[in-house]
Amino acid sequence: MDKLVYTALSGLKSQMAAQGVIANNIANASTTGYRQDRVSFERLMLKGEGLESRSPAAEEVADFDRRAGAIVATGRPLDVAMTTDSWIAVQAPDGTEAYTRRGDLNVALSGVLENGEGVPLLGENGPITVPPYDRIAIAEDGTVTISPRGAEPGTAMQAIGRIKMVSPEGSQTVKGLDNLLHVEGGGILPLDMDAKLAAGSLEQSNVNLTQALVDMIDNQRGYEVQANLLAEAKKMDEESASLMRVQG
Repeated sequence: MDKLVYTALSGLKSQMAAQGVIANNIANASTTGYRQDRVSFERLMLKGEGLESRSPAAEEVADFDRRAGAIVATGRPLDVAMTTDSWIAVQAPDGTEAYTRRGDLNVALSGVLENGEGVPLLGENGPITVPPYDRIAIAEDGTVTISPRGAEPGTAMQAIGRIKMVSPEGSQTVKGLDNLLHVEGGGILPLDMDAKLAAGSLEQSNVNLTQALVDMIDNQRGYEVQANLLAEAKKMDEESASLMRVQG
């Protein structure tokens, strides 16, 4: 009986964790460059849910869908989308190097080039700082050029840095709860000399809303099955206790 209750409760925990993952994917369906988390019943994906020894580290999810999202044109000079299977290097909140596909870039008040989440982009020598400019452009190879503020008409654009683009191929990588890609166990990814990006475009989330809604309904039904199993275990336990009282 105890095993039946444990099985039902474990199933309920897994279904609840899966529902949270699916809900998070749906919430990020319009987030630029977002890669959806995958539901795994062998390893719970979110911090605090724990299936003891099979839980991943608290700062990681178990797995995610690495397929690229659709690329749409925006015409905005600071919007970039990777056209190769490469990632953009950024400075994570903890100061380490991490990676993203999010390309909705802005120049912060401090002059640092950052993405829509406020995460600084890295160049070959650290964060890219943009001086005051009248015009800015980003080339296919990630080179950032500007026309300095007040420059004479016809003055050539000046290169101020190059966005660091890396290849995850051959490296063990994990997605953190910060939605950034990290090298498993620490370290950094190698430069991708063949990396290319398209300016004036953005990569959309790879979440398929229709499939996510179907998964949510299917997961809800699984939750109901586990709840019914728990109720049945309770009923059997009560009947067994009643039978023992009669025999006594």
